[in-house]
Formats: sequence, C-alpha cells, structure tokens
Amino acid sequence: MRIANFVDEYPPFFRGGLGTYAMEITRQFVKLGHTTTVFSRNTGEDPTRDVWEGVEVHRPILMSIVDVLPLSIPEDVKRWPMEAQEFFGETLLYNFLSASKLINRLVAREKRRFDIIVSHEWLAAIAGIVAKRNLALPFVFHFHSTEQGRTGDGSPTVKEIERLAALKADLIVTVSYAMRDELVSLGYPEHKIRVVYNGVDANKYRPDRFSEDEIRSFRNEIGVGDNPMILFIGRLTWVKGADTLVRAMHDILKEVPNAKLVIIGKGEQESLLTQLVHSLGLQNNVIMHFRYVSEEERMLYYAACDIAVFPSKYEPFGIVCTEAMAMGKPVVVGARGISGFREQVVPVGENACGFHVNPYDPADIAKFVIALLKDDELRKKMGKNARNRVLECFTWEIVAKDTIDVYKEVL
Repeated sequence: MRIANFVDEYPPFFRGGLGTYAMEITRQFVKLGHTTTVFSRNTGEDPTRDVWEGVEVHRPILMSIVDVLPLSIPEDVKRWPMEAQEFFGETLLYNFLSASKLINRLVAREKRRFDIIVSHEWLAAIAGIVAKRNLALPFVFHFHSTEQGRTGDGSPTVKEIERLAALKADLIVTVSYAMRDELVSLGYPEHKIRVVYNGVDANKYRPDRFSEDEIRSFRNEIGVGDNPMILFIGRLTWVKGADTLVRAMHDILKEVPNAKLVIIGKGEQESLLTQLVHSLGLQNNVIMHFRYVSEEERMLYYAACDIAVFPSKYEPFGIVCTEAMAMGKPVVVGARGISGFREQVVPVGENACGFHVNPYDPADIAKFVIALLKDDELRKKMGKNARNRVLECFTWEIVAKDTIDVYKEVL
C-alpha cells in the first residue's frame, strides 16, 4: 500500500503525543512493507525532503503571512490572540503547501502513484480534503481528540474543519470507544467510525530498561531519595488535572508523610501550581519541573516512580498511561466523561493494573494513591499486570496491523 500521510508533528518536531504516534505508526507501516510518505511541519531548519528510518518525509518551509492574515482567516479566529492567529495562518500555509507538493510535484511531475490519503487532526485536515478532491483517492481522517473535548466548546472554525474532514472522509479512525461515543454524540456518522487504540514500543519501554543503581542515582538527583514517589507527566492544563492531584497530596501525606509528588510538563497552569504548592505548604513534598523532557529521561522518570497518576478530565486515549504501564508501573487514572483510560486500565479482578478515580475529587484520588503506596505486594502485582496488559493490547505492531486493516476497507 502507498500511503500519503498528512500530520502536523513528525521528528524532529514534537508538540505532544501526536508526534510520538506518527513516528511510531509510520515506522511500523514500513516494517509491514507499505510505502509511507509523510507531510509535516518544518521547524525552520529541517530538510524539505528527507528519509527518516525508511519513511519519506516532506516538510514545506513556511513564511510569514502576518500582513495578509486579516484577509485569510475567519472572523472568530480574528478574535484570538495575535500569536494564535499567526499559528492558524501557518497551519493553513502548511496544509496548502503540503497538498500542492503531493498533487503537483510527486504525482503530476514525478508520476508517483498513491493508494490512500490520510490526515490527522484538524491541523492537517485541509491538506487531506484538497488532495482527495484533486487526486480522487480514498481519504481516511484520524480523530485523536475533538475541539469540544479539548476546550469545552472552542472555535467554530476548528469545529467546522473537523466536521468537513469527517464529511469528506471515506472512513474515520479514532483512538478509543469513548471517543467513538463522543463523535456519535456530536453527530458524526457512526457507520464511518473505526476504533484503533494507540500503542507503545514495549521493547523500549520495559521494566529492566535501567539498573537499580541508575534508578537510585536518578531518584537522588531529582530530590526523591528513598521516599515513595508519585509521578505525573503531561501538559499542565485544567483538563489534565495536575492541580487536583496537588490538592490530593493534603490527604495523602496524612497517611504517607514522606510521599513525594513529581510533576513534569509545561502549560498555562505553571503559576497556579506554584501558588497552590506554597499555599498548601507542600514545598517539601511536591517537586515540579516545568519543561519538556527527552524520551530517555521520560523513561527514567517512569522507572524511578512507585506509581503514576493521571487524573485527566478528558482523555481520548492517554499514551503516557500506556508508557507507564509498559514500564511495569501501577496507575491511577481519571475515569469520568470521555476517558480512554477506562479502556486501558483494568481496575478489578486478577488482572487489575490500576484504579479508576473521579478526577474532580482530590479525596478519591488520595484514597487509591494511599492504597497503593501502603501495599508493596499490590503495587508489584498491578505493575506486572500492567505490563502484560500492554503486551496483549497496546504494542505498535498490533496498532499498525489494525490500522492497515482499516485502510484496506476503503480500497
């Protein structure tokens, strides 16, 4: 199969989980014998045509269109902050330049043939729509989240882009049954929707990745030492729930006084979290690093922690949870509303690998964190179950094969 894949993030450019997904899934496509051509955003210094681990990558160089933005963006976008307006303009430019290169260069001039067009999220939807119209090829659109879910309501323009992509797509792929239900509730056609989970490289994310000496040294380096370690990694936004987890520390410390919470990430809650930690007197028990970390360092954090907690209020899938589980860690996850965590984490029975909590309730989070921190055998059993759960359901090999099966449907 010859796949033209439009995705905003791709190595070396990462903004979040989508970049990891795109990197891993396309590498698997190549291993399965499929030709994959990716069109992604250029950071400014990247080659415009490249081969990355067997994947052909095109990254158009963008230019400033700030002077003509008022002529080219919708009315509701004009009310966004200027930085966000410029991002929207760049996104339009990336889409049109990428679609043009596929249509006019690769197909028309180089006589290349493709079987299917794929776009991910609204950020790359327009390129897929344009390419489908001009090349008359099947089009699959991937929903990793929705504008309503990300923001509570959001931009009418972004919602319309998502809706148009879904209308033009032959099939829609989404990351969990919770997301499928959300799409159906928003009026998207159920007969078009297919569910394929995200995954993790279980050969890379594994419990024996680091030695005990390496883990001990790292725990000392980040200020945890021999104390119980709770880990949160993610964007520092309201929807991810780091602030609720900090509030839960008040109850956790009553039962486990030496517990340490380590928060890794960036986002608009940085100042709020700092203020919250000081107002609750948690300076000695909450360690915050407001930065992105490399994949290797992220794996060290997983290896070092005793449990990982992700109290998201909206989480279509949640790849950080899968990574922590692959590293053999028990997890405590938000399970209200749209929650792919519910489908990842088994909360009861012999195969239990974590707990489901109300992400709005600090006391509920604290109850299950305390239960894990005070029971070494439970942590070990759930951590082992978590790893097995990943191997059974969430490896990239499984995800890639399931995705290709969906693509074959539209051929």
